Amino acid sequence: MTSPTLRAATWMIGAILSFSFMAVAGRWLSGGYDTFEIMLYRSIMGLIVVLIAAKAFGTLGEVTRESAPLQIVRNLFHFAGQNLWFFALTLIPLAQVFALEFTSPIWILILSPIFLGEKLTRPRIVAAVLGFIGILLVTRPGATPINIGVIAAALSAICFAMTGMLTKRLTRTETLTCIMLYLTAVQAVFGLICAGYDGDIALPTFESAPLLALVGLAGLIAHVCLTKALSIAPATVVMPMDFTRLPMIAIIAMFLFGEPLDIWVFAGAALIFAGNYYNILSETRKAQVTG
Repeated sequence: MTSPTLRAATWMIGAILSFSFMAVAGRWLSGGYDTFEIMLYRSIMGLIVVLIAAKAFGTLGEVTRESAPLQIVRNLFHFAGQNLWFFALTLIPLAQVFALEFTSPIWILILSPIFLGEKLTRPRIVAAVLGFIGILLVTRPGATPINIGVIAAALSAICFAMTGMLTKRLTRTETLTCIMLYLTAVQAVFGLICAGYDGDIALPTFESAPLLALVGLAGLIAHVCLTKALSIAPATVVMPMDFTRLPMIAIIAMFLFGEPLDIWVFAGAALIFAGNYYNILSETRKAQVTG
C-alpha cells in the first residue's frame, strides 16, 4: 500500500501545478482583462463546478443562512486579496509575488491573538521575526524601489491571512460545500459589481475562453488538492512541499516571460519558510504532548 507521505506528495503536485497554471494564465489574460473581470469569470466557473459537485454528492442541503454575515465578510477579504494578487502578477516577477504570498501564515500568527484569541507563543514570535526578515530580503527597501506591485502582493497576503482566520471560524459550524458555495457565489456578485461599474465588461473570446476557464478550474483544483494533502499527512510534511512552488514558478517565468532568477527572493523565501516550518513543528510537538 502507498505510504501517506507519497499520497500527500501526489496531491501536492496537483496543487503546485494548479497554482502555477493560474498565475501564468492570469499574467497572459491581464492584457485584455482587468482583475475584476478575471475574478468574475473565475467565480462563475467555480460556482458552476461547486453546484454540479454538490448536486452529484447530495450536499446542497448543507448550505445554511445562519453564517451568511460572516461568510460575506470572509469572502470580501478573499475577493480583495485575490484581486490584489492578480494585479501584482502584472507588475512584479511571479517569484516575488509567490514569496510575498507565503507570508500569509506569518500574518495569521500576528493577527490570531486579536481575532481568534490565541496566545502569541515564543515559536510564533520567532516565526514572525524570521518572516519579517524574509520580507525585507524579498523587497530590499532602499536597494530597490518599493512599487505598487510589491505593496499589492504584500496586502494580498494580509487579506489571505484574514480569510484563513475567518475560514477557521466557519469550519467549526459549516461544511465544505457551504463554505465553497458562498465563496464562489458571493465573489461572483462582487466581481459583477466591480467589473461592471463602468458599464463595460470584456467578454470571453475564442482565444481567451480556455485561459479564463483554466483560472477558474485551477483555483478550485489547487485548494482541493491542498486540503486533501493536509487530510492525509501532517502539515510538517505538506508545507515544505508547498514552498516548491517558488522555484517552479521562477523557472517557468524565466522561460515564458524572460524574468531573471533573483537570489534575494529565494533567500527571503527560505527565511519565510523556516519561520513557518518552525512554528508548525512546534505546534505539532505540543499537540502530541497534550494528546
